[in-house]
Amino acid sequence: MKTLSILGFLFLAIIPMQAQISMPQPSPLGTLTQKVGLTDVSIAYSRPSAKGRKVFGDLVPYGEMWRTGANRSVKFSISDSVTVGGKKIGKGDYSIFTIPTATDWTIIINKGVDLSGTSGYKEEDDAVRFTVTPVKNSFTETFTFNFGNLTNTSADVEILWEEVKVAFKIEVTVDDKVMKNIEAALNPSGYSYYQAGRYYYETERDSKTALEYVNKGIEINGEKYWMLRTKSLIQARLNDYKGAIATAEKSKELALKDEDDSYVKMNEVSILEWQAKLNQGTKVKNK
Repeated sequence: MKTLSILGFLFLAIIPMQAQISMPQPSPLGTLTQKVGLTDVSIAYSRPSAKGRKVFGDLVPYGEMWRTGANRSVKFSISDSVTVGGKKIGKGDYSIFTIPTATDWTIIINKGVDLSGTSGYKEEDDAVRFTVTPVKNSFTETFTFNFGNLTNTSADVEILWEEVKVAFKIEVTVDDKVMKNIEAALNPSGYSYYQAGRYYYETERDSKTALEYVNKGIEINGEKYWMLRTKSLIQARLNDYKGAIATAEKSKELALKDEDDSYVKMNEVSILEWQAKLNQGTKVKNK
């Protein structure tokens, strides 16, 4: 009898293990990753769906702190320091909490990580807290984070659900790092010189130095149509339209051989533009 009781207990003990079923979760985990400038930014969060329910002001009450999704808190990870809400925060992992209302949302970036919803949240661990204005948006069934308005130095973190969209900007430091990389990377490979020259051009630094770098890259690497394209743009910025046209013609010729129609077209447009400026300058000079 005692043996039967033990066997019965063991049978009951293994039923729960046998009864576990793998099935879709009502609020599945989503992970979003984006490189902003040179910084990796990722957001891991649970994604509930509206399923016919009124979300804001009902399912998500106004004026109360929200975990911003379902299940555990949102994990916001950055590989380097960023500025958010006007304040610089260091690299690492954070949580995102919000306090929605009909007219504004409070965004909270908190140092607590992997919290059970708002349980365990401590205000003294807030890294930054600021307010943004929600806007009406096309209907979004499933709660969504997104990255928008991506530039070399910033991106908007967007929160979308139901007919509401809120966004806040994260800004990164790029220029100082790139300049240090340029100083460290210049070497006989040639391509590093070209990259340095292109960066000088794109960030509107000294055009003469930009041209020197690109010329050095071309000297070492040989004439490549994309390098010549950059050189022609720098020459034009230096008002050397005659030189820019000659370089663009070479770039176009090489691009034709490589069947790169986009570069052919870009060069043709620029040649017409610079020829017009050259002609205009000649007319003014002859008056």
